[in-house]
Amino acid sequence: MATAKEIFDKIQTKISGNLEKARSINSVYEFKISDSTPDTWTIDLTKDASQVFEGSSGSAKCTVTIKSSDLADIIEKKLNPQMAFMTGKLKVAGDMGMALKLGTIL
Repeated sequence: MATAKEIFDKIQTKISGNLEKARSINSVYEFKISDSTPDTWTIDLTKDASQVFEGSSGSAKCTVTIKSSDLADIIEKKLNPQMAFMTGKLKVAGDMGMALKLGTIL
């Protein structure tokens, strides 16, 4: 199973490969990883170079709570994000529209 760092490194690579689209989203996301060792990660798409880092920025418009294994499955296209939401594997707090936009770059 991939670690949270490995998963977010993949996310950073995906964002870097589609930087123009990522910049158009212009938002900050926070991911709360709900494993046995909880962790928080931030994806900041408001700067010229998108940033993915461990910890909270305190300015997220959308917060996603998910297990690292489920997030890895979404990144690898093994799990549909909408299905994860419908089955309770993925929870969203804040702006739901921003959550849908994030799905377009992951």
